[in-house]
Amino acid sequence: MTDAHTDTPSEKSRSTLTLAVWVILLLLLTAALIALGTWQVKRLSWKLDLIARVDARVHAPPSPAPGPAEWPSIDAAGYEYKHVRATGTFLNDKETQVYASTELGPGYWVLTPLRAGDGTIVVINRGFVPTDKRNPSTRPAGQLASETTVTGLLRINEPKGTLLRSNVPAQERWYSRDVTAIAEARGLQNVAPYFIDADDAKNPGDLPVGGLTQIVFPNNHLVYAITWYGLAVMTFGLAAYLVCFERRRAKASC
Repeated sequence: MTDAHTDTPSEKSRSTLTLAVWVILLLLLTAALIALGTWQVKRLSWKLDLIARVDARVHAPPSPAPGPAEWPSIDAAGYEYKHVRATGTFLNDKETQVYASTELGPGYWVLTPLRAGDGTIVVINRGFVPTDKRNPSTRPAGQLASETTVTGLLRINEPKGTLLRSNVPAQERWYSRDVTAIAEARGLQNVAPYFIDADDAKNPGDLPVGGLTQIVFPNNHLVYAITWYGLAVMTFGLAAYLVCFERRRAKASC
């Protein structure tokens, strides 16, 4: 009969070193997962604050659209979805149609410059028209000629195009509401660096259809936080299990 194998000092040393390496790696991973979970908690707080601020802006009484003095400071954090109003005359001959996919189906946003009394211009997204009404001649009743006041939500410029398609001004192919490019293509000056999504006030002839702004902020941060924290607990548990297992094995070999 042979004696049961017992670890030599060198084998025990290697085993302890291997265990230490694994435990350290697992603890580092645990710390990283906790950090990710904490970051998601902070993101959750930020997102809830953003939703509250936007909701307050949307439902506030309309204020005058920002003028040239404010244009340099226009940004999403301070202005997007602000409820505003602008008064002026539509430059119907400078209208631009931007491809849109809405709850009413595919078609186009109608973006028309509105010239105020001081000569400044704000591009108004007057709303949606179906593809067969893209040409302004098919909806003459909606081509307002007199001075009008528009209320709606301030939107930040959408430069260059979408992720998959770029604007091609020379071919009148527009996929994003890039007011800078539209102003250049239409030869406009003194144009605000934002546009206004018109509200659902009914236009003559029922076109364009306004009030279709989608205000959606995906908020999965709580789920992500729980996931990261859960993985951190599992990783720490694995590290603890390895330590306990090695201790039991060491006692059994004594």
